[in-house]
Amino acid sequence: MNKMEEILNAAKLNELLNKKDAEEKKPSKTMIVFAIIGIVVAVAAAAYGIYRFFTPDYLDDFEDDFDDDFDDDFFEDEDDDAADKE
Repeated sequence: MNKMEEILNAAKLNELLNKKDAEEKKPSKTMIVFAIIGIVVAVAAAAYGIYRFFTPDYLDDFEDDFDDDFDDDFFEDEDDDAADKE
């Protein structure tokens, strides 16, 4: 009878240990939330990168035109002053 009780106790102990292992393998809720937030941020960053790659930059064209007009006026004034001095 004593051996039978030892076997039953060992079986119960083994079941308890297996339950703890199964509970430890489950991911916690905070890790799931952080994983979802990370995925959303990664998708948003990728979408923004693709948007910036395919969207033309109109500001560069505007600045180039403005700089060209300014430089032309500036040099014309110098040429007029040089012609007046001669």
